[in-house]
Amino acid sequence: MQIKDMFRKKIDREIQGVIIVGQGEETNVAQELEEYVVTRELQRHFADFFAAYKKGIQGTTPKMGVWISGFFGSGKSHFLKILSYLLQNKQVGDKHAIDYFIEDQKITNQMVLADMQLAANTPSDVILFNIDSKSDSNGKENKDAIVNVFLKVFNEMQGFCGSMPHLADLERRLSEEGRFEEFKEKFEEEYGDPWESSRQDFDFIQDSVVDVLSDMDFMSESAARNWCEKATESYQISIEDFAKRVKSYIDKKGNNHHVVFLVDEIGQYIGDDSKLMLNLQTVTEELGKECMGKAWVIVTSQQDIDSITKVKGNDFSKIQGRFDTRLSLSSANVDAVIKKRILDKTETAAQSLRLLYDQKATIIKNLIVFNDGVEKKLYANAEDFAEVYPFVPYQFNLLASVLTSIRTHGASGKHLSEGERSMLALFKESAMQLMDDEMGAIVPFYPWHDWNAVLRHNDNNKWYGVVLEVSADKLGLPEAGIIDVLNVKSDPLLIGSLRGQDGYFPAYHMNKEKWLSIQLGKPELDDAIKDLLSLSHELTAPKKRNPKSSAKNPGDFANGKEKETDEG
Repeated sequence: MQIKDMFRKKIDREIQGVIIVGQGEETNVAQELEEYVVTRELQRHFADFFAAYKKGIQGTTPKMGVWISGFFGSGKSHFLKILSYLLQNKQVGDKHAIDYFIEDQKITNQMVLADMQLAANTPSDVILFNIDSKSDSNGKENKDAIVNVFLKVFNEMQGFCGSMPHLADLERRLSEEGRFEEFKEKFEEEYGDPWESSRQDFDFIQDSVVDVLSDMDFMSESAARNWCEKATESYQISIEDFAKRVKSYIDKKGNNHHVVFLVDEIGQYIGDDSKLMLNLQTVTEELGKECMGKAWVIVTSQQDIDSITKVKGNDFSKIQGRFDTRLSLSSANVDAVIKKRILDKTETAAQSLRLLYDQKATIIKNLIVFNDGVEKKLYANAEDFAEVYPFVPYQFNLLASVLTSIRTHGASGKHLSEGERSMLALFKESAMQLMDDEMGAIVPFYPWHDWNAVLRHNDNNKWYGVVLEVSADKLGLPEAGIIDVLNVKSDPLLIGSLRGQDGYFPAYHMNKEKWLSIQLGKPELDDAIKDLLSLSHELTAPKKRNPKSSAKNPGDFANGKEKETDEG
């Protein structure tokens, strides 16, 4: 049986590997809701969230903040997005978001379902955004950065200009007087283009704006021109005024209307900036005080709130009181989602795998044994083997740690932890790499690193070969596309003689005096590759100790190995 035939759902089907906040195409939404896995952990989180949210529907509460934490890839952005669908009672085709939870029995607790239904039936404006993408390029430098972003998305939600708050104020005033549509019609007659597509070029359309405002007797010509001059100046709004503006909007809507700000990656945005932390604290505090549970702030962060509120030793205990609902997504949640969405097997495949494990248990354990002293989770039994196959249990936690470290420390492989590369996507892609193999093959760890592989010595961990995917043009080749290369260490004289020959290149991303890149997939180079790889292995091997030197300079040696001096 081939690996691709083992899964209940096709392993090569299109799935959204990472949830992008702001992406809302109907097909994507339907798949997100349909394939959303509500784990045991998420059952509790849904219960806690909607129990808290209900307080603002049935009465008042100043505790209207929700802090969702979890390492990168833990599913917090997806959870946030699912909450947005439920709170706005989003309709996809002939179904509402909550129907997916009822019909598919994602939530079985009837009390929780009742709270979810209550929230879905409450009229709400749901504003879902990634704060970093909505912030201006130099926004973080402003102590009011967070309230400015909140104002921007609040204006955009109402159909007003987000990037220019002065214009948004004008649009709001026109709307309140029931003349906004009239203004847009007259502007298009005057200028020739719709208002929404023209307002970003305000500096160039001021004369038309003045003409329209005066023609419709909304302002005198002089007042309109004075306003245009002020509109180009910097804009400031206090957090208190912003909160009052949100309350005024809610009151005008009536009918127990709610406004929900769902903010993705707040922790990463704030970092260790105490000004931004204070700004978030004050925004949340004022919205809680003014709106009393009718305006909510729901955020995601890699850090839990206790960690992030200790920024530079400052005390931000007040914010902890506002974010009274705290939901933490663990690695167990990710494991469960991957097993359900990607690795779920047919009964026939599961039975075959259980039999395989019973027959080969000793061999399997010997193949993946580690002697580095670090505990790594292995297969517990045949059932565990069938559930996780073609992966090994330790790979879940290891990959999570790698992605988090890459994102935290900004290494060259940072793109692995962003964009389209999530744990879900990486597990799917790695399984696809072996999909045509027969049952018994196990995914090694290196395919997760951009399909690159590093060959190391067992005794000193030094590299002697690196397999890389490289764009052909970066090697000076005329053709387009990606090619595979092998980097090896070699003798500088030999490198000099090989460079320029077909299939040999200056080492990609390595010391070009001591390393060489060789194009893979060229049969005529196979023998040469074997020889060059053997030479690289020899050149990078641990150097033999000199006993005399060791006696004189014991500090030059560690654990019986010569201290590294070759940085090449």
